[in-house]
Amino acid sequence: MRDYDDIIAFLGEWGPFQRLIFFLLSASIIPNGFNGMSAVFLAGTPEHRCRVPASANLSREWLNASIPLEERGGRQVPQRCRRYSLEALANFSARNLVPGRDVNLSQVEQEKCLDGWEYSREPYLSTIVSEWNLVCDDDWKTPLTTSLFFVGVLLGSFVSGQLSDRFGRKSILFATMAVQTGFSFLQIFSTSWEMFTVLFVLVGMGQISNYVVAFILGTEILGKSVRIIFSTLGVCIFFAIGYMLLPLFAYFIREWRMLLLALTVPGVCCVPLWWLIPESPRWLISQGRFEEAEIIIRKAAKINGVPAPAILIDPVEIQDMKAKQQQGLLLDLFRTRNIATITVFSLLLWMFTSIGYFGLSLNTPNLHGDAYLNCFLSAVIEVPAYVIAWLLLRTLPRRYSIAGTLFLGGGVILFIQLVPPNLNLLSVILVMLGKFGITSAFSMLYVYTAELYPTIVRNMAVGATSMSSRVGSIIAPYFVYLGAYDRYLPYIVMGSLTVLIGILTLFLPESYGNPLPETFEEMLRVKG
Repeated sequence: MRDYDDIIAFLGEWGPFQRLIFFLLSASIIPNGFNGMSAVFLAGTPEHRCRVPASANLSREWLNASIPLEERGGRQVPQRCRRYSLEALANFSARNLVPGRDVNLSQVEQEKCLDGWEYSREPYLSTIVSEWNLVCDDDWKTPLTTSLFFVGVLLGSFVSGQLSDRFGRKSILFATMAVQTGFSFLQIFSTSWEMFTVLFVLVGMGQISNYVVAFILGTEILGKSVRIIFSTLGVCIFFAIGYMLLPLFAYFIREWRMLLLALTVPGVCCVPLWWLIPESPRWLISQGRFEEAEIIIRKAAKINGVPAPAILIDPVEIQDMKAKQQQGLLLDLFRTRNIATITVFSLLLWMFTSIGYFGLSLNTPNLHGDAYLNCFLSAVIEVPAYVIAWLLLRTLPRRYSIAGTLFLGGGVILFIQLVPPNLNLLSVILVMLGKFGITSAFSMLYVYTAELYPTIVRNMAVGATSMSSRVGSIIAPYFVYLGAYDRYLPYIVMGSLTVLIGILTLFLPESYGNPLPETFEEMLRVKG
């Protein structure tokens, strides 16, 4: 009995039709790159200090001394959330006392920023932080904004597969692209942090759904040999291209509303793709819509310049194939002790790797040096990481490849705390090297997980572990938030978790060189 790959074998593997689908679907991923990381600049926290109103009637000397100093980064700088009592300062000013000489400032009462804050205009002209004062007592709202975006990503990943199974790959692909672009545009008109965040959740739902459905559509249309290249180099590198465009947009557009407007334009440019990207013939066949599938396949044959067989699809043969398909249950992922161990380790692997990836990506503004350059470097380093991952998948065992890149990423991150303060450039290099290792590992997880589980639960296993990675991305902003207490703490925690999960990966079975398991018995037959 023929399967779909046998039916379309006459098309060849890399004709004009396949190249068109490969590059158009990969290009549709570009907006995901900058929407996924846009919070780096939209929610950037500029330097700030308490505002001292003119009504305080302070002399210039007392105005300059109105903010207490604290040590930060090895130097004395004004505190961000406290000021000296303006009533006390006005009294000293009226008596012509001199700060530091006549008055010991350490004994002066302090108070909160009762009149708001003054924000530096460098490097950002405005962000949602300066717009709605998400600092000091409200600084918890900034990581929550990013976490709720990833909650939207979690919800989107949960429903996108089911929707595309029900209504088709193409329609859901463009519907989710519209959700991502449309709600991103509506964010421009946000009048409060609450409104911005709710819309950000919806943007996250469209963002991941677009990515997942494009991934599914490409793997279903393209042939076997092109499929792995598409799922590793295609979508991943074009995501990195979008990520690289983000700091370029942000460098020239430093007002958050205008930046958000600029980031929505590429999504609008994807509209013409509706007339160029077809529905998945494989999905149409699964729905019994044989005539529509045959029209698409024959059109592909015409584009490739190859003759199509007179009888292309035998409905009886396809129906027999569907009748023999089995359905798995979520509990099957835990049906025996060994399978449950593999599943738990896989869930932890995805979660901890996601924490490292998103934690390092979101932390780039806190690195020494230019925030825009650091973000660009963080995006650029992903390209060789994906290439290395592809080469490792072709030549080396899976678990050793993933564990090795995790050891590299986690190890260099842990080493950052030992770098002397005067070697900030070395710290940035180590962060980028850590990002390289973790990104390489992250991009190999889809292939590895799919190879571990039998056909009956393969999609379910990939979906469950992918959901676990979304939980990691929700947690990641709070790892960045730890830097407010100790600049090295995020790296210590993320590095430790990354090395730990690298060790646990070595206890998983090896799948390299083995045929895909069709049953649970075949899955358990594979030795570690």
